[in-house]
Amino acid sequence: MDRDSIRVTRVVMKYKVALHQSEEGFSVWVPGLPGCVSQGETEEEALANIADAIGEYLSVISEQSYGNHTSSQPG
Repeated sequence: MDRDSIRVTRVVMKYKVALHQSEEGFSVWVPGLPGCVSQGETEEEALANIADAIGEYLSVISEQSYGNHTSSQPG
C-alpha cells in the first residue's frame, strides 16, 4: 500500500458527563459509557481526568471489537 492511498479521518464525539461535588472533591461519570468514571480535587481536574478516561474506555472497546489484526499476506 503506498503512502498516498492512506486516508486518516478524525471523528469528534461529545459525551454528556455527570459531575458531583463532595467534601473530597469532584466525582464524574459518563452515563452513556457504563463504568467510565473518574474524579479530581477540582472541577477542572475531574473534567480533564474524565476526558482521559473516555479516551481509554473507547480504546479498549475498539480493541475488543476490532482486535489488533495484522496483515498475514505473503510479502
